[in-house]
Amino acid sequence: MHNHGLGAWMTTRRQKTPDKTALIFDGQSTTYRELADDTDRISAVLGRRGIGIGDPVAFLGENSPEFLSVMFACAQLGAIFVPVNTRLAPPEVTHVLTDSGARALIIDPALHERAVDGIAAAHISHVIPTGEGTPERPGLSPLLRGTPFGHADAAVGHNDPAAIIYTSGTTGKPKGAVLTHGNLIWTAINCVVDYDVVSTDVALMISPLFHVAALGMGALPVLLKGGTMVLEKGFEPGRALALIQEYRVTMLSGVPTTYQMMADHPDWESADLSSLAKLTCGGSAVPTRILDAYETRGLSFSQGYGMTETSPGATSLSPTMTRAKQGSVGLPHFFTEIRIADENGVMVPRGTVGEIEVSGPNVFAGYLNLPEATAKAFTADGWFRSGDLGYLDRDGYLYISDRLKDMIISGGENIYPAEVENHISNIEGVTGVGVVGIPDDQWGEVPWAIITVKDGVELDTETVRAHLDRKLARYKLPKNVVVVDELPRTASGKIRKADLRARFGTG
Repeated sequence: MHNHGLGAWMTTRRQKTPDKTALIFDGQSTTYRELADDTDRISAVLGRRGIGIGDPVAFLGENSPEFLSVMFACAQLGAIFVPVNTRLAPPEVTHVLTDSGARALIIDPALHERAVDGIAAAHISHVIPTGEGTPERPGLSPLLRGTPFGHADAAVGHNDPAAIIYTSGTTGKPKGAVLTHGNLIWTAINCVVDYDVVSTDVALMISPLFHVAALGMGALPVLLKGGTMVLEKGFEPGRALALIQEYRVTMLSGVPTTYQMMADHPDWESADLSSLAKLTCGGSAVPTRILDAYETRGLSFSQGYGMTETSPGATSLSPTMTRAKQGSVGLPHFFTEIRIADENGVMVPRGTVGEIEVSGPNVFAGYLNLPEATAKAFTADGWFRSGDLGYLDRDGYLYISDRLKDMIISGGENIYPAEVENHISNIEGVTGVGVVGIPDDQWGEVPWAIITVKDGVELDTETVRAHLDRKLARYKLPKNVVVVDELPRTASGKIRKADLRARFGTG
């Protein structure tokens, strides 16, 4: 076997646990043998279209078995998997397809209109719908039925690119983070070690796999260990509670919003949650009210910190330390290191706030086609500069103090104000804009736009949102727009975001 990356996983699982259930989707079970067979066929379908080592292959669709088999097929071929966020607006999809240089696109037909411009702009010649497709454009299902077995075994090492995951940038354009096979493999190993993932685990996957957290810290560790995933297209709290009971789910991953919605559901009190043993929560700190609700049911959380560039896990907080270290995001993952530096790059003592820097085999290779941004993201000795501020306590537990990049996390989705501000600035009559995150009981925080306008111009929330609709994903649209006479600025003219958060975050 020449493939030492993710491309070897399905072949090995087919040998070790061929009849074990790998996936349950829409009530249908898929064994590891079946998942491996589909992976082989898809690699043959793509290979016949000239897809090979280093070729980007995009996937635009909700959670499905096809998502995983296409990803593993790409890994077998040495191609690069490019999952596309299904919530992106058409111009954002176009950017991902063109910037990644995608040579092929596997797409849910329901989302095709969103990608029309991107397909043309990126000159994608191979567009394959999921499902049956049409006589003119056969879908993935008939193509697989008509394709004989053929296992691809490209020479792939841990340093070769496996995926390009797009993360919003402070300049307003999403950047493609290049994750290697080693990045994703070591992230999965970190999770197996720190979250005690075992082959008997049944994991309910309610988060979208196009997010690196669900993929790298949810799906891959379970498949590595030969566990079972109950895969959902989306999240509905009542259905999630029912699935936990039906399949005796042992593992669940989510963000504070999803856990809160489950606890608020009418079926919460009567649901049988006795099988649950491992709950992981990311995106932001778990509020006390959610901790209380789950501890009442005998359940505790593992929490953590990370970002796309760390594939994504950097730290984890054990459930046994949830109360003792409340507010902390935990210790570095087993094969990851954390340190804190001042503005000059000098390491600071425990308890001192500085920039969080990360090192380990899970740290990404760099940003696609952005050598300057990549260089700025790393220190001279190779540590990744997170752009976040925090400190380590005397026991080495990390606490987040602030975000240098002003990133907003709303319901687990990352929103970078600069991207939203760029679009609002193009609205006729707007003279200044600052977008900040405001605390919200349901979503953790939501974006608000504070703007100044020309004399005589009237703008309200609905007008601004209508202007941004189809230009940005809906979760990025400001929840509220406030017109002010003047924006607080520094001597150099930069908007004082802290002042805006302090003024509007208490209302």
